Amino acid sequence: MPDSRPRVAVVATEWRHNSHTDVMVPKLLAGYDLDGVPVRPGVDVVSLYMDQFPDNDLSRRWAARFNVPIFPTVRQALTAGGSDLAVDAVLIIGEHGEYPWNDLGQHLYPRRELFEQTLAAIEESGRRRARPVAVFNDKHLSYSWENASWMYGAARLLELPFMAGSSLPVTFRDPELGFALDTPMDEALVISHGPAESYGFHALETLQCMVERRSGGETGVAAVELLHGESFWAAWNADRFPLDLYEAALATLPHPEATLADYYAGRESRPAGHPGPQAPLAFLVEYRDGLRVTLLNLSGYVDDFAFAARADDRTLATAFRLEPQPPRWHFNFLVHHIERFFQTG
Repeated sequence: MPDSRPRVAVVATEWRHNSHTDVMVPKLLAGYDLDGVPVRPGVDVVSLYMDQFPDNDLSRRWAARFNVPIFPTVRQALTAGGSDLAVDAVLIIGEHGEYPWNDLGQHLYPRRELFEQTLAAIEESGRRRARPVAVFNDKHLSYSWENASWMYGAARLLELPFMAGSSLPVTFRDPELGFALDTPMDEALVISHGPAESYGFHALETLQCMVERRSGGETGVAAVELLHGESFWAAWNADRFPLDLYEAALATLPHPEATLADYYAGRESRPAGHPGPQAPLAFLVEYRDGLRVTLLNLSGYVDDFAFAARADDRTLATAFRLEPQPPRWHFNFLVHHIERFFQTG
């Protein structure tokens, strides 16, 4: 553990009500609770960079309340306006804000750009220390494989402690469910909702935090198939999905009494990933060790996440509970682990 509290720069796209910045950074400034136990922040947020300031901006209010300066560039945020690096860690929150969409319905958040500017500031400072700057990226690295792989490679090259992820793996599970390492697992399924990319990532994290504990551990993914529109219903009617796991997972969530087909009949459909109502879609994931997993995105039919698996000769299922409005307690656990990462590197 470091001798002093890590000094943290926050580099974010925007800060408005219920944005990721709004439900993460105040916990680092004012504290939070874990299972009802108050926790004081274990780090010091010393600077902010905001890429955008919407009309309902909250960054200035929080910055004034806690005497944290907002700098006009990422580099200045990391150097506190000086020439030398002034922080031990950087929290990048490239989520929310007015950014374009591409033809695939992906929101083009500038996560690589913010990360690239962060690395440039670290390199320019000439401060290569025994304990390098730790960087945490909220959610997935980028909308593109090219950007994501570049970010990973750049962090490796600079030997930076680098992590990314969301709150899904560390939120409450109802009923409580966890697997011991090396649990035999035959097949798994996740039910999710929301835009295909941003919430598809949440669904994949919901899946991965469970199945990586299977017998033999993680060996990698061999293939991924996306089914949407006619291809989804063709697979549904051909019984390509494990309906026993579907029913087990669905039973943990509120949902309409209508069947899936009846619910979506006649409803408006948009391309996968675009905001607004969309037809159901599925990711079929085949792991190298033969494990097969189905992820069903059923937007509108459900508004939560659930997991089910045939494991250790039993069918087990649980819901991953999230709080829709601030303070959004499920982010408490994510913030807690980000703090531990910043404290230990």
